[in-house]
Amino acid sequence: MSIQQAAGATKKVGNRRWIIVAILLLGGMVNFIDRTALSVAAPEMMKELELTNSDIGLLGTIFSLIYALFQLPAGWLIDKFGAKRVYTGAVILWSGATALTGACSSKAGLIAARGVLGITEAPCWPSAAKITAAWFPKKERALATGIWDAASKWGPALAPPLLVFLMVSFGWRELFYIAGGFGILFGLLLIVVYHQPEKTTWLSKDELDYIKADGGGSADAMGEGKNPIRWRDLFRYRTVWGMILGWFCYIWMFNILTYFVPLYLLKTQNLDMKTMGFMASIPFFGGIVGAFVGGYISKWLVDKNIASPLNAKRGVIAVSALAGGFALMIAPFFTSLGGTLILLTIGMAMLSSLSANGWALPGDVAPNSMVGSVGSIQNFGGYFAGSLSPLVTGMIADATGSYALAFISGGFIAACSAICYWFIVRKPIAAEA
Repeated sequence: MSIQQAAGATKKVGNRRWIIVAILLLGGMVNFIDRTALSVAAPEMMKELELTNSDIGLLGTIFSLIYALFQLPAGWLIDKFGAKRVYTGAVILWSGATALTGACSSKAGLIAARGVLGITEAPCWPSAAKITAAWFPKKERALATGIWDAASKWGPALAPPLLVFLMVSFGWRELFYIAGGFGILFGLLLIVVYHQPEKTTWLSKDELDYIKADGGGSADAMGEGKNPIRWRDLFRYRTVWGMILGWFCYIWMFNILTYFVPLYLLKTQNLDMKTMGFMASIPFFGGIVGAFVGGYISKWLVDKNIASPLNAKRGVIAVSALAGGFALMIAPFFTSLGGTLILLTIGMAMLSSLSANGWALPGDVAPNSMVGSVGSIQNFGGYFAGSLSPLVTGMIADATGSYALAFISGGFIAACSAICYWFIVRKPIAAEA
């Protein structure tokens, strides 16, 4: 079946592959609720454990740095042993690390717990990118990725009101216990329900053929373990370095929003805890919309023959980076609650559009057997350098009594992502050889 025939048969073959997106979305939500519970619990933790803004920033930096370093072995393990095995094990382990955070009574204990969380959460997004490359044709990957990548915003969007309720009702420790327990249940569910496309009984042959016609296929079909490029040689490619640098610019600002939106609103708007829990979720709901719209625009550009799958993603990333970076740079100059929330929401929406297309890129630029590795290397670059942004933000807040400088500089850095993806990431890795 040709790509054109497959496209014309989309309605006929069915849409059961989108069930996989729902599974990845749920897994990503568990991941980010566990990760961002710290930002919601931070005010109470700071009181009880005598922590400063810099301490909270340090915990964010510790997580991001270790998370970044373990991207590299995570990607290799995913391509070597399969996304399902690595992903399910990681879910159960990171959920245990989340519960462990609630038992900590010292800064040293919190640092250790966040370190374990960083190690065990590392395989989540590269696994999702690998699974998406197997389950979707190239033209649909940005849209599929936009839906599950919105989990990184669903988590923070749902976490403030939900976790504030749990914290007010039971205490900050209990919210970590509950979040961890839910993650373990999801991990057990994943073991039962997820299989490779060729081994999934509810997927029709026509739909499987449609997926394969434009580059999809299971881990076995994708040549897992038979890599045409040595893993270490991936760092020789211009495209890979463009993705690393561009993701760093994105993650720098995204980390600031993830860890400091609740504290930023408390500082600048004089909100109480319950009101903050609701208001802090609003920008992340904007991120959910942005992820979906960014993925849809990329698919639309391909469907209308305006751009190739790769160039459509690059274009959406560049525009999103510039618009989002500008919105976040000017946010500190708006003192009203409404103005602040509008600009934070626009900024998050644009960053989410960037992220949706960025996570879909490995499936376009990498050999099929190395999608997990290239995705994890991109994420490694972003979080390794971006791990400093929470600490820098905390230090700026402690030194100046304001988050303004952190947001202005962070917005500028985010905008620079456009340069990296548009001018450096120009063609697939194989075409550079």
